[in-house]
Amino acid sequence: MKQVFLYTDGACSGNPGPGGWGAILRYGAHERELCGGENPTTNNRMELSAVIEGLAALKEPCTVELYSDSTYVVNSVSKGWVYTWRTKNWQKGGKPVPNTDLWQSLLPLLEKHKVNFHWVRGHDGHPENERCDKMAVAYAKSQSSQTK
Repeated sequence: MKQVFLYTDGACSGNPGPGGWGAILRYGAHERELCGGENPTTNNRMELSAVIEGLAALKEPCTVELYSDSTYVVNSVSKGWVYTWRTKNWQKGGKPVPNTDLWQSLLPLLEKHKVNFHWVRGHDGHPENERCDKMAVAYAKSQSSQTK
């Protein structure tokens, strides 16, 4: 299996508000940047969307070293919470799990790829995280200007 590095970040101006996500895929000397967003949305939705879109862009099963500053995403997968939510019919404490649609989109990608999640501190000088943040913020701003 090819080893790919995926760096992701999400941003939202207001919560909810216009949002953006950024992702960088790296395989050897090859690199690809992706970005997108929604309006209105939330920061957590953008963090999840960055991961989903990055993994979905891979054309074959890969080993993925995924770097994110989102404890929401990293912990939900690494600590197995998302699998518990699925077995409990997407309920947590008797209430619907937020962003169920995105979690349901992510799970098949986690089955296709071998993904190792790594948390990085946001806005702390990690070069790829900073690049993803800039892409996400720029996209969020473009969404904001379209609604004025």
